Amino acid sequence: MSRVIACLVALGTGALMVGASFANPIDVIRPDAPVLAPYGNYPIGVETRTITNPGQIDILNVTEDAQPEYDRPLTLEIWYPAAEGTVQGGTYSATIRDGQTEAILRGRANRDAEPASGGTFPLILLSHGYPGNRFLMSHLGENLASKGYVVVSIDHTDSTYSDQAAFGSTLYNRPLDQAFVLDTMANLTGQLGDIIDGETVGLVGYSMGGYGALISGGAGVTQEATEFTWGTPAGLLTRHLAGSDSHEELIDPRLKAIIAIGPWGKNAGFWDAEGLAGLRKPTLFMAGSVDDVSVYEAMRGLFDESVRATRHLLTFEHANHNAAAPMPAPQESYEPVESLDFAPFEHYADAVWDTTRMNNITQHFATAFFDLHLKGDEDMTKYFELVQNAADGVVALDDAGEPTEDHTYWEGFAPRTAVGLAFETKRTGE
Repeated sequence: MSRVIACLVALGTGALMVGASFANPIDVIRPDAPVLAPYGNYPIGVETRTITNPGQIDILNVTEDAQPEYDRPLTLEIWYPAAEGTVQGGTYSATIRDGQTEAILRGRANRDAEPASGGTFPLILLSHGYPGNRFLMSHLGENLASKGYVVVSIDHTDSTYSDQAAFGSTLYNRPLDQAFVLDTMANLTGQLGDIIDGETVGLVGYSMGGYGALISGGAGVTQEATEFTWGTPAGLLTRHLAGSDSHEELIDPRLKAIIAIGPWGKNAGFWDAEGLAGLRKPTLFMAGSVDDVSVYEAMRGLFDESVRATRHLLTFEHANHNAAAPMPAPQESYEPVESLDFAPFEHYADAVWDTTRMNNITQHFATAFFDLHLKGDEDMTKYFELVQNAADGVVALDDAGEPTEDHTYWEGFAPRTAVGLAFETKRTGE
């Protein structure tokens, strides 16, 4: 082989290696992941749909004299249990934080695979932050689908990386989008519709998705929030005002449980004790202890004041706002871009915690929480009966490696692997 040919072969091999390194995996399960994090027994299918919510107020074009309407489009990524024998593996093309660069994500789902047959599966909605997109929590979408759920992740119009617009649209539309998608999927027909249990629904919201999830769960906003000059114009946010008929009409009995990750709003005056007392769905809060976006102490206030709900708070010590929800930062996000004053990487990653580790912990607790509240598996309660600070848990095993009476280390976590976590529970009335 000539030196020139050898160089070309080497260059070609290198190019292949670089390309492969950019097929960013979303499905990694670390060896130290908690017991419920690994993928389940169902092969996974995935499809993309666009739906339209007709006759919605066009927040971006509201004036003092006019409240125009439009047909609001929403793009959905839907993961579902696929037919037995479905080959696993596929990729996604996802826009990253700069709103321009495309990244290739690698997962396990088979595009447009035939759905499983012979039963129905609870429905779970995923709602991203501002900005975000339907792939931000794709790791959780695939994971839960493999465990017997139909999972729908929403591209919220005016709130994605590609179409980020006035914040007032997100404040107004977020819970309305969630409600419309719930209703659309619950009433879906065809092969996919046939496997959806639309009466049994869960919702996972991150940041502004968490804001919307709490409103969807019954926590109406304050009067003050409806009057912010930088918020939703023309007082339209009163649709979600605590105690109003319009907000009460939004509460859907099919929605059974909520996971709110880094939920934004109390830090900016959108909730008080009266509004939070309206939350009536079992809720699992997840937060980083140094979150300076949604502000950790404000999120603790959400947990403390939601007295009508059974709720939990999982804290990632020393993590910031990117705790628990975002997928690992795509390789394409590592380089600075002209359109942002930070590398897009910072939108996904945490300075202290490994993202895959946080994702695995989220997958574990989300599985336990939804299996308990959507599938009625009471055996899952053991994963919530934990000493508050994982560091205080005692590892006490007998010669066969079985826990003794003195063993208090977190259920589902191997010794040493719950470090940096805290967990609290409050019941209705507390």
